Amino acid sequence: MDERTALMQRAIDAARLGPQADPNPRVGCVVTDAAGRVTGVGHHRGAGTAHAEVDALAQAGESARGGTAHVTLEPCNHTGRTGPCTAALLEAGITRVVFAVADPDPVAAGGAATLAAAGVAVEAGVLREAAAALNESWLHARRTGRPFVIAKSASTLDGRTAAADGSSRWITGEAARADVHDLRSRCGAVVVGTGTALTDDPQLTVRTADGADAVGQPLRVVVGRRGLPATARVLDDAAETLLLATHDPADVLAALHARGIHRVLLEGGPTLTAAFLRAHLVDEVVAYVAPALLGGGPTVSADLGVRTIADAVRLDLVDVTVLPPDVRITARPSTAPPATAQTGT
Repeated sequence: MDERTALMQRAIDAARLGPQADPNPRVGCVVTDAAGRVTGVGHHRGAGTAHAEVDALAQAGESARGGTAHVTLEPCNHTGRTGPCTAALLEAGITRVVFAVADPDPVAAGGAATLAAAGVAVEAGVLREAAAALNESWLHARRTGRPFVIAKSASTLDGRTAAADGSSRWITGEAARADVHDLRSRCGAVVVGTGTALTDDPQLTVRTADGADAVGQPLRVVVGRRGLPATARVLDDAAETLLLATHDPADVLAALHARGIHRVLLEGGPTLTAAFLRAHLVDEVVAYVAPALLGGGPTVSADLGVRTIADAVRLDLVDVTVLPPDVRITARPSTAPPATAQTGT
């Protein structure tokens, strides 16, 4: 690994310290002086706080003059809650900037061109794929105009999310439930339909190992036109709740995108899950599967309109993790053409 790659890797490691669910991307920066010594390592801590470049420059001080900044994302070129990072880099006397990923946001983009026009040597694309993976959902939202959607389910081996009498606590074990809370903590919003809100009365908060509400909660979103009782747990003061009187998944995502949310956890139920799948608005499926059989009860998804095996919604396997006694399966909608229908055995 050469020096610039090693320094960019250090910037990526710093970026990981930032909050994944924040409206802003996770960004890391390493500043070296004119002799190549590291004098500042910074990261962005969330909307309204100093950007990674400013954080690293504050540590570096005067040693930044004549030095290099290694940044995981192209330095921003606009004034938002904070000033442009391009101006901060120029004022600090940075003479070279190496960044990994170009900023796709038309409002903030153009930093590389501004720096180059001011005489700064600029190099792009160092460890681009690794840096992009840090902000997959944020980059997705900027490129598509909608949040990245994860459909989560917890079911038995035969795909049941509850028993015939409606009871569902607990299908999965403690390890899987703890993993769900970790997944929620990394999303900007958690979405359910009114059916789930009325039937299960979930709180939809992120909770710690001792059952307490964690600091920092995703937006709770309930979709549908049925009203909720004032006593519904999703309406308590543990987190903000948004009620969306619509059945259109595109409307839901547009409302969340307008709030700066780029990573959405879809927690059901089957009607809402099916609506997002039919609209091709699911980017990843995270399925927790318990080694149990029920033989009846609601399923993960309602009717998808599939009438033959050739029309099945195919997924590409990403990961399988054992969370004893359960299994977590992560998969993404396949981009491959549907398989030719075959007779099963």
